[in-house]
Amino acid sequence: MKTDLQIDKDHLWHPYTSAIDPIPVYPVKGASGVYIELEDGTKLIDGMSSWWACIHGYNHPVLNKAIEAQLYSMSHVMFGGFTHAPATELAQRLLSVLPEELTRIFYCDSGSVAVEVAMKMAVQYQQAKGLSRRTRFATVRTGYHGDTWKAMSVCDPVTGMHGLFGNALTPQFFAESPRSKFNDEWDPGDIDSMKAILEEHSREIAAVILEPIVQGAGGMRFYHPQYLRELSALCKVYGVLLIFDEIATGFGRTGELFAYRHAGVVPDIMTIGKAITGGYMSFAAAIASEQVARTISEGEAGVFMHGPTFMANPLACAVACASFDLLMESGWQARVRLIEEQLRSELEEARYYENVSDVRVLGAIGVIETKKPVDVAALQKEFVKRGIWIRPFGRNVYVMPPFIIQREELTRLTTGMKEIVKAYE
Repeated sequence: MKTDLQIDKDHLWHPYTSAIDPIPVYPVKGASGVYIELEDGTKLIDGMSSWWACIHGYNHPVLNKAIEAQLYSMSHVMFGGFTHAPATELAQRLLSVLPEELTRIFYCDSGSVAVEVAMKMAVQYQQAKGLSRRTRFATVRTGYHGDTWKAMSVCDPVTGMHGLFGNALTPQFFAESPRSKFNDEWDPGDIDSMKAILEEHSREIAAVILEPIVQGAGGMRFYHPQYLRELSALCKVYGVLLIFDEIATGFGRTGELFAYRHAGVVPDIMTIGKAITGGYMSFAAAIASEQVARTISEGEAGVFMHGPTFMANPLACAVACASFDLLMESGWQARVRLIEEQLRSELEEARYYENVSDVRVLGAIGVIETKKPVDVAALQKEFVKRGIWIRPFGRNVYVMPPFIIQREELTRLTTGMKEIVKAYE
């Protein structure tokens, strides 16, 4: 009889992993707080928040209770023709912290789907205005927006993870990514590439989509807020919608509740996900302005043409409500500020390692960028030996820990990062 690991190796296909020669996986028995426990009893401090979602840690009693209570009422009901309290209660919570212009919430299954929905909204909006040629999108290089079809088309076609599909995807317009770093001086020339694209191609472009302030899986880059202000002004001039992908940056990760707040710019459509349920369930939303929603609804179709089976799933809405309340009552701003200060202090020495090109920190994100791509499997093994869970990619060894992490636990993460990066000089 095959062991669990053998079944996994022979039959389960992990993300971005070869089916022929997969990198090792570590069997998990359970998780609580900031610790992931392996089958052999090893406990790992989680530096990834399970891909940036588990901001409250694991097995949280408040979130567990919310899921359990909703389970005994109804786990799911279709959202076509029905509504329910978890959906409306979550909407009230979100609207209390969103800009007043964003009034229409479309619940989705996952972050990638939310991006697909936002892009469909933009195209249908332009069609409703009689601008049917506007079906393409502009974005910036080194961005990432998900693994589904249309989302892949606005990921960087050269440095991104989806270059293999380039010939099959709708060609989009890619401006140079902003060079001005978050805390550095603004270079007015940063916007020139996007400005040139909009000047020449705005009649074809439905919207500009980008990750505000932090480009996540495309390279963990932090750029200047002024770029968003300049971009917003350009979009208004050319009648192009502005979409902010806040799936990775939302719910406090950058030190602001949403990253757009660093720039004071409100998009026409915003996507949120990942941490919305505290990492308990796959769930997301695309949130549109009243103008976008009304224009679509007054168009030829009269409705927005999308409807996921598990849209507004009551279990997901219920735990999202509980996660929202937990975040708002937790003093998260102070927690994230302390994490940021500690990351800055403890990672700084890595800046002077021979094989390191940059060290950067923003909110509860800490990055050591190496000069050459890292060996993920080799580094992962060393991290596990040290009792920490960090999954690097490309040239980035980074952490995005749960907000509940304690000082000594964070020190173990940063110490492990430095030791292992230095060892690979």
